[in-house]
Amino acid sequence: MRIHDPHWRGFASDNYSGVHPEVLQALADANEGHQIAYGEDQYTEALTTTIREHFGPQAEVFPVFNGTGANVTALTAMMPRWGAVICSTMAHIHTDEGGAPERVSGLKLFTVQHEGGKLTPDIVATQAYGFGDEHRAQPMVVSITQSSEVGTVYTPNEVKALADYAHSQNMLLHMDGARLWNAAASLGVPFADFTTKAGVDVVSLGGTKNGLLGAEAVVVLNPDAAEGLIYLRKLNMQLSSKMRFTSAQLLALFENSLGINSAKRANAMATLLRSSLEERIQAGRITKLEFSYPTQSNGVFALIDLEVANRLRQKVRFYDWDQARGEVRWMCSFDTTEADIEGFVDLIEKELQA
Repeated sequence: MRIHDPHWRGFASDNYSGVHPEVLQALADANEGHQIAYGEDQYTEALTTTIREHFGPQAEVFPVFNGTGANVTALTAMMPRWGAVICSTMAHIHTDEGGAPERVSGLKLFTVQHEGGKLTPDIVATQAYGFGDEHRAQPMVVSITQSSEVGTVYTPNEVKALADYAHSQNMLLHMDGARLWNAAASLGVPFADFTTKAGVDVVSLGGTKNGLLGAEAVVVLNPDAAEGLIYLRKLNMQLSSKMRFTSAQLLALFENSLGINSAKRANAMATLLRSSLEERIQAGRITKLEFSYPTQSNGVFALIDLEVANRLRQKVRFYDWDQARGEVRWMCSFDTTEADIEGFVDLIEKELQA
């Protein structure tokens, strides 16, 4: 029974989109007959093989239900209880996970400022101190987000610089890849180029924001970086009994380049949204709108008057990012269309026309 309007579109989050039809088919295909529970199924075995093809032969994959579970489970495995994580002030693990890293894992977060949503070795160094001091939680992991919370993308060289610095301080590098597919599509390089080869130790591999139905994974790239994940996944309530359905979805993203093509589509729609607005600004048809960050993946960040934003929100749903400075976030998904963009741009013009 359908109770929603299938034609309704929003720009608040890529979580608003549905499940990709090819992923639904993958679920249907995996649904016949019986498979061994708790990860001994053929789909999880195939996922392991696929992950190693993309991330390297040493990679281990642990499917989980959601991004919070992936991040908390990964970080817990990467350090003892007295450890701390250095992350951005806008990192998802700091701002949007309900305190789960601290409350579930008991770890400490040391936040630092960012440059365009990204960390640098110099920035990380502001909290990388106190090693051996019993009065201070020990910095043991640096966590970065790819693509970042404001849609910017770390280059392989930028990731490597962070990994090299972290390792020089006996710390590990974790990558929150909730939108890892969008980053790969933006960079146009294989996953391994900006993860394994760049020195990342553990990745949280996202899928839900790219057309999956509650399917994510922890991918361990450095076998020495995470201890006890097989136990911690269960302890953190992230072990699926019917894991074949989680693994089948993740597999579907790797088959026939579905994940990359879906991410390319979302990125392209964000680029179209921004360029369409820029054209109307240049033509004098739109005023009082500025962009606050580069558009490198599937999000557009803009500065507009709060009252205007509230009027627009009555017609199209989107979120404030920094209400104090009038900053909003417009996200595109794998199923966003050119018509969706044109209609939204028209609405923005009506509110901001010269």
